[in-house]
Amino acid sequence: MLKASKDRIAAKLTLPQKRFAAEVIGTFIVVVLATGSVVIDAKFGGRLGLAFIAFAPFVGVAIGVYLFGKISMAHFNPAVTLAFLITGHITKLQLLHYLTAQITGALLASLFVMSFIGTEASLGANAPDYSYRLPLVFGIEVLATALLMAVIYLVVYTKGFRGLGGLVIGGMVGLDIFFLAFISGASMNPARSLAPALLSGVLGSLWLYWTATFIGSSAVAFLVRKKFKSSKTEE
Repeated sequence: MLKASKDRIAAKLTLPQKRFAAEVIGTFIVVVLATGSVVIDAKFGGRLGLAFIAFAPFVGVAIGVYLFGKISMAHFNPAVTLAFLITGHITKLQLLHYLTAQITGALLASLFVMSFIGTEASLGANAPDYSYRLPLVFGIEVLATALLMAVIYLVVYTKGFRGLGGLVIGGMVGLDIFFLAFISGASMNPARSLAPALLSGVLGSLWLYWTATFIGSSAVAFLVRKKFKSSKTEE
């Protein structure tokens, strides 16, 4: 009965509406796990450690890709969406829809974390280490996002990487966090950074995640866009 009702609702939704819903829900999952893990670790006095903080978003991204990859391409990230615009995978109008959905999903996620998990660690807001020189911090965030975007394009180009796409993309997120977060915070995702920063009022580093991430993803997009255009021509 419940399944039949869900099927009827899904049948009534247009493709843009399905994409919008997928991006809201997918971003919600990713941001709850990415920021909620930081809050939970803070509650335990840091005893769970960086491995836990890196593993949680790996799971969130993998789940999102497998659930929604065929509906919306599973962006869940404004930097990824901009890159897909550059390579011609989406239109400018779709860019607006994606960004609205992602920010909505991220804000709902931070509200969920605040209500049901806790408010420690500024709701899991990204925190770069400014004891390192600023060019290094900025460069590491660019690098982390570029590595993620390169892996995403690899998965897209290989048409799902033999069913391992979710694990590969999620794994790259986890590895970036595990190895690079101690310098830049390794957000890779402007929406993930925006929501907890806004709701906690800790806005000092938000500029970093709304510049470096877009630079990193766009740089990779410009490098590979001819490859995708040529493959589309061949098809």
